[in-house]
Amino acid sequence: MENIISSWTGSEYTSEYVRRQILTRWGEEEANNYDPKSNCLTFNRWIKNGYKVKKGETSLKSFIVIEQKDKYGKIIRQYPKRIHLFCTRQVEKI
Repeated sequence: MENIISSWTGSEYTSEYVRRQILTRWGEEEANNYDPKSNCLTFNRWIKNGYKVKKGETSLKSFIVIEQKDKYGKIIRQYPKRIHLFCTRQVEKI
């Protein structure tokens, strides 16, 4: 698989959260290969990179923190948003 870079801006916590899901589903070797910046992306990000999610695959769950800012750029609210990820073994080249 070619070198794909995501727009991931998560934390160590979210990375570990996804890694544990991979460990549970596919074992230690797959979990050790996990890289949130290159091989675990959202459905749309995979499509943009020329891949599609295989039929019947179930997403890995994670979240991002959304920052709402006022007109001056000051953060006035932060809240989590759930995202769905798929790792390399769940996709195929289009």
